[in-house]
Amino acid sequence: ALEHARLHDKSRIIYAIPFTSIIEQNAGVFRQFLGEEAVLEHHSSLDVDPGSENAGSRLAAENWDAPLIVTTNVQLFESLFASRTSRCRKLHNLVNSIVILDEAQQIPRDFHEPITRAMQQMSDNFGVTWVLCTATQPDLGRQVDAFGGVLHTGLDNIREIIPSPAELAVRLKRVVVEMPSDPDEKTSWESLAQQLTQEDCVLVVVNKRQDARMLYELLHDEGDTYHLSANMCAEHRSRILVEIRQKLSERRAGSEAPLRVVSTQLIEAGVDVDFPVVYRAMAGLDSIAQAAGRCNREGRLESGRVVVFQPEQLPPPGFLRQGAQVTLKLLRSGQLNEPLSPQAIQAFFSDLNTQGDRDKHRICGLLKAESSSDAPLAIQFREAADKFRLIDDKGIGVVVPFCPEGDGETPVDQWLSMLEQDGSRKWVHRKLQRYSVTLPESLARQLYGMGAIYERAGKFVVESSHYHPVWGVQAPDSLIPAESTVI
Repeated sequence: ALEHARLHDKSRIIYAIPFTSIIEQNAGVFRQFLGEEAVLEHHSSLDVDPGSENAGSRLAAENWDAPLIVTTNVQLFESLFASRTSRCRKLHNLVNSIVILDEAQQIPRDFHEPITRAMQQMSDNFGVTWVLCTATQPDLGRQVDAFGGVLHTGLDNIREIIPSPAELAVRLKRVVVEMPSDPDEKTSWESLAQQLTQEDCVLVVVNKRQDARMLYELLHDEGDTYHLSANMCAEHRSRILVEIRQKLSERRAGSEAPLRVVSTQLIEAGVDVDFPVVYRAMAGLDSIAQAAGRCNREGRLESGRVVVFQPEQLPPPGFLRQGAQVTLKLLRSGQLNEPLSPQAIQAFFSDLNTQGDRDKHRICGLLKAESSSDAPLAIQFREAADKFRLIDDKGIGVVVPFCPEGDGETPVDQWLSMLEQDGSRKWVHRKLQRYSVTLPESLARQLYGMGAIYERAGKFVVESSHYHPVWGVQAPDSLIPAESTVI
């Protein structure tokens, strides 16, 4: 991108990624090479020093006035479709820029049509170059049905940066993926736990939070075993990952202590860990490829092992289940002899894209000019902006009283006290984001009804007795009995 910017006199580079969990890590790497002043971060999890934030820094963030902008897909695309002045203020600085979309396969299928139309318009009319980075390239080109009808307008003039992707995939192959010999044969958690005890160093990725806990409980007496799921706040997960990386480093130095990690798919979000063996519950081929990215990541082995197993239940209904079903369909039809090949990935996305509406919220129709006697040029900008939400807000965010090991008490109480005195302190709200968990609405209501969640400083807060040091927020059916908490 830097070379392209130099050759074509581009104004800036905008780096967008779906995950706030690794955006600060990536921005830090950019600063090491380009300098502090060249990089501007703009995302919801940005932790700004309260003494350094001022009107100038806020304006720079709103305007994206820097050589390199590090942001999220939400900030980028929701700004393009926004109807509020503050969100649109940055748009003029997209002109003549390079936009890098990292993990491009994470662009939600429900928004493919409006997003690709906006991308094409910006390339055709405003000099924007788009770079899509991913190990599993999504199918964002034109899609037609058997009769030539256009199902998806898509992008024109897509070209690979690297020549011969199929040949390169063979040369860079680091793992062997073992798909189930019988796609209909289920593996119980007890049977899987027995298999995992035969592995000295293994990561297993499952589809649901309750699955992660169930498997962890079957393994927790077997050496160093760790649990990761979205029931844990970001700060909690980060500290566990530090421990895991330390254990991996010790094993490379000669330690023979077993290491087993049970995680939901959150570990696939660009987390930099390297295991010799990875087990993955049946999922979409893109998720299997992401899990494989945590196996022999540094190429220290001749080949790593990725074992895909079929749990007793499919992923939750919706996009994740559709992905798993398409993978099973391709497996049964004999198309997954090389599951991570570009051909297999293309077949997967081509089929997956037919399983849903790529403009589910009819945003393109809302932005089409309609004329009438009352309104000669009517475009529904505000309604389109309201419907363009890349993240489903059905969950409820709660603050959790995570207490880092070695600290006498959680810092959450102090921050909430500050907000009770002055609720406008943005830096405190940002601090609390690292100590927050998004719960399904039904679970949050259950916990609230039983007194496990209370309100303070305008936020929902989980009682300390209901946040476990291993698996985080506890569901009502797994809460610690009162008598067991008595010392």
